[in-house]
Amino acid sequence: MNHIVFDQKRKMDIIPVGRVAIDFNPIDMNKPLEESTTFKKYLGGSPANIAVGMARLGKKVGFIGKVSDDQFGRFVTQYFQKEGIDISNIAIAKNGESLGLTFTEIASPTDSSILMYRNAVADLALSPEDINEEYIKNAKSIVISGTALAASPSREAALLALEYAKKNGTIVIFDIDYRSYTWKSKAELVVYSSAVARLSDIILGSREEFDLMESLLRSEVSTDQEIAQRWFAQGNQIIVIKHGKEGSTAYTADGQKYVIKPFPIKLLKSFGGGDAYASAFLYGLMEGWDIIDCLEFGSGSASMLVSSHSCSEAMPTVDEIKNFISKEKQEYGEMIARV
Repeated sequence: MNHIVFDQKRKMDIIPVGRVAIDFNPIDMNKPLEESTTFKKYLGGSPANIAVGMARLGKKVGFIGKVSDDQFGRFVTQYFQKEGIDISNIAIAKNGESLGLTFTEIASPTDSSILMYRNAVADLALSPEDINEEYIKNAKSIVISGTALAASPSREAALLALEYAKKNGTIVIFDIDYRSYTWKSKAELVVYSSAVARLSDIILGSREEFDLMESLLRSEVSTDQEIAQRWFAQGNQIIVIKHGKEGSTAYTADGQKYVIKPFPIKLLKSFGGGDAYASAFLYGLMEGWDIIDCLEFGSGSASMLVSSHSCSEAMPTVDEIKNFISKEKQEYGEMIARV
């Protein structure tokens, strides 16, 4: 059943809006960041990772964002071009803003953390003047990242992109993507995240992110089902609530519920899976698959990413995900990830 109808006449499949950054992952892993001495550079940032993930899966991908006018800015735009991602709507910062830098700590396969440098970053300098209505009008969908809402003028730019999408019938996907260091207060998070969520078609987030988004609006503890029902009442069609290693659940506006678990794999790190999950899940939706098949595809892609050193660089192709799932099922049984 098609819960979301994408306009097949449009040239572009998907346009993430927001953060592109640089990740530095330690080569000498399984030790505190203070002791790591060698790092490998990757393109990073949740919306940018989703863009790369969708491109690897064969979709036509654009991007709306702002990058630094230096070697790192050129690194990420050249990386996008190499992946076939359209960069015509990526602006260049003019006031000395830098790309955000993320140093990751892989203390053990199950214990990872990040250290981010985000003062005067280029992605939060994205302005409403950088938003092109025709670009959004020609896309089937846009992805708005929650971090784009954390500060002005990026906040207003993201809200304008949302308005253009609603005006032109472009599907809106909201990835809550909460990063505590980007927000000044919980009140701002609640106001702007819930405003975008109310106008979205699909919301993706962890249970913790949904709780934060509603934290000042209600005091009682809700079930996942109750959370989903509140956002369906606002017009959303699909709500995906993630529970980390416990798996995730997709709720659809027709009252159905679909549950998936991670595939058993040998972990290398405990971050990066969410962006692979999002891109593969959205790919399945665009292909018209059943929701449970979309979830399984997303779970397979996420499992592959957390067993890899990078996020963007390791984004798999369609055949690679299908082969991975097939091998897992041969080893553990057909229902290994399905509940």
